[in-house]
Parts: sequence; structure tokens; C-alpha cells
Amino acid sequence: MTDVLTTDHPAWHSHNHGARARAVRTASGIWALSFDRDGLRERCVHGTEDVKPTYITTEPAHLPAAAPAPLRDGLNRLGVTQRLANPWLWDAITTAVLRQVVRADQARKLYRAWCSTYGTRVDGPSGTLAVAPSASEVLGLAEQQFAEVGAKFHRTALQAAAAHYEQHHTEWEQMNAGDLVAALTRIPRIGPWTAAAASADFTGDFSMYPHDDLAVRTWAAQIAPAYPWPGKKDRTFGPMWSGWAGTDRTALHTLTLSTLTWGSHARADLEDPCGT
Repeated sequence: MTDVLTTDHPAWHSHNHGARARAVRTASGIWALSFDRDGLRERCVHGTEDVKPTYITTEPAHLPAAAPAPLRDGLNRLGVTQRLANPWLWDAITTAVLRQVVRADQARKLYRAWCSTYGTRVDGPSGTLAVAPSASEVLGLAEQQFAEVGAKFHRTALQAAAAHYEQHHTEWEQMNAGDLVAALTRIPRIGPWTAAAASADFTGDFSMYPHDDLAVRTWAAQIAPAYPWPGKKDRTFGPMWSGWAGTDRTALHTLTLSTLTWGSHARADLEDPCGT
């Protein structure tokens, strides 16, 4: 039984009484996922069930001992958590690109508009859900179509990413998180932040996530408000954060993903102690 589910990805929709639902594409089909008081449920709604969604389990026992005690205490209260490992690399890239330059709430709206307008719609447990348009579909969109959903700024990055994805995705999908980051940064308009966010989403390895991301900073400051955190423009945050884990990538993964989970999650009892 999954007690806490990480719902940071913008595909997760909130429904009555805090229940969550999203659609996700695996190599064999599209699945509708839901999480409520009855736990996590999965249903293949298009294609076949050959390849099922998988989840990354994160245990607070792996938090770095050097991290501030108030931060560790807050994250420990989450208990064991699970996050869907995004099974579709193209969606991970799409999501990271659409997060460029805009605030988190804007990125969420943009991603959902993008998927519902140009992607594939399916029936979910509480209404229609959608997955992103494929790379080939993106390459077929006219310039005006990007503007119509608010993605004018992201057009060239999405098109460049789609063209490279069509050529290299088979190779990319076999890479470890670090090599994938390096490969993605070779795409025009895909910088280190976008590449790292996409790699973490796809591989489930959040030791590669951009640790000075605003979301990490925001949630950490809310968990441990008395700690003297660096300012928003202070570049010492990233080295400080990764330094607490040292060379232990599991500890860094746990610290980062647990912090993101704290800021965006659903509980089996659907009572969110963080008020998010």
C-alpha cells in the first residue's frame, strides 16, 4: 500500500477530497492512474498492458546525516514515499522545456493546455486526461499553433528537441542519468537545468536534479524556516545542498526528492499536513 505519492509532475490533477489522477504513456500503451483513499490504481486505457508503470521508492533512512536536523525531521515525517518514474522520455523532455522561464503554476497550466490541445485524450476516473503530443506530432505543428496555447517562447526548443529525439531516443533511453544529461545539453536551447530536470524525471535519479531549483529552495525554507538559508540569488545553495550528501548519491537523491515530495504529494488518508 502506497501511503505517500509524489505528485510534482504537472500531469497530476486534483479531484474531489484531494484525490489525484493522471495519464501516462509507457512503451506499450496509455495508462490512467488514480490515487485516493483506496490507494493507487492503474488501468490501461489504450494499447496493451505489456509495459506497466513503475515507481521509485524513497526511504527517509537514507537522508544525509549532515543536513540540518529540522529539515531531516520534517522529511522524516513523510515516511516512505513513491514517485512514478516517467516511462516516456519525450514527456520528460517536454515537461522540462515547458518549465523554462515561467513560474510553476504557469508551467502546470501550459503543460495541461499543450497536452489537451495537441496530445492524446483518454477517459480517466474523474474526467478526461491527456498525454503529450509525440515528437513527430510536434514537428508537424505550425508556428501559430504554439502561440495558441501559450508556448510561443518554447517553440524552437520543443522543435529542436523533437528532431533530436527522433534521431537519438533509442540510444538515450539506455543511458544512465548523468550521460543522459550530457546528451540532452547538446540540443539547441536545452541547457543544464532543463537537461537535469528531464533526466531526473525519466530515470528517477534525483541526485542529478538541479538542486538550486526554486522549488527545492522554497520547500526547504518552509520545512525549516529558522535555518539561515542562502538568498534566492545566492549561488552557494547548490554546493551547500549537495555537500550535505558528500559522495553519497543515494543520500542526495533522497534529500532532493523528499523535499520535492513534501511540497507536492498526496497521502492515502488524503490529509496533507503541509497544507499544499
